[in-house]
Amino acid sequence: MDGKRLPAKLPETNGLLKSIKDVWKNDSNVMIISGSPEYYDINDSVLFCLKGAFSLSELSTSEVLMCDERNKEIIERLVEMDVLILAGGHVPTQNNFMKTIGLKERLQAWDGLLIAWSAGSMNCAEMVYAGPELPGEAIDPNYQRWISGLGITKTNIFPHFEALRDEMLDGMRLIEDITYSDSMGHEIIALNNGSFIVADNGTETIYGEAYSIKNGEQKQICTNDKWIRL
Repeated sequence: MDGKRLPAKLPETNGLLKSIKDVWKNDSNVMIISGSPEYYDINDSVLFCLKGAFSLSELSTSEVLMCDERNKEIIERLVEMDVLILAGGHVPTQNNFMKTIGLKERLQAWDGLLIAWSAGSMNCAEMVYAGPELPGEAIDPNYQRWISGLGITKTNIFPHFEALRDEMLDGMRLIEDITYSDSMGHEIIALNNGSFIVADNGTETIYGEAYSIKNGEQKQICTNDKWIRL
């Protein structure tokens, strides 16, 4: 509103908010891992909006922290956290930051609720598909499209699918020319905003509209108000 991001209730589409409420502890300690660790204004905005969103969504919190380049040492407090949030941003940038703070290794001894969106959800994969998104990346022969991730899931996520269908990058169609080519030998799960995946005890379930992109072909695998197991 007027150029400023304001808090809003978390989406209820496809049962998203209910899924979170079902496992949310009262007065949770929450830590957010930035997807843009050096963009402090963005991080402060995300922190402000999420604090408000939790309140509007009736998710009680005791403490909500943002971990970025200013205070990366607070990752030492991960053991105190009930909820860990992996924010959106630039996939390789966040991936490097996660490695700097040793997040993958720290998660081995952590037991809590992990929520991720956009870049954060992509970096959850064992081998992350870091598809080109900034000008120059699609034509850079040194840009790495597959990088090691947190190993929480084997699923490669392509988020915001409906918003990116017609996007162009470096003179190419983002989906047909770039993503289809990158899917040779790989399956990429494309999710619309409002769709999500729940990983629990080794099973992964998709809720909402989703598509499988594999070997240069795309097919719809789930619709809104439905769910399927991967």
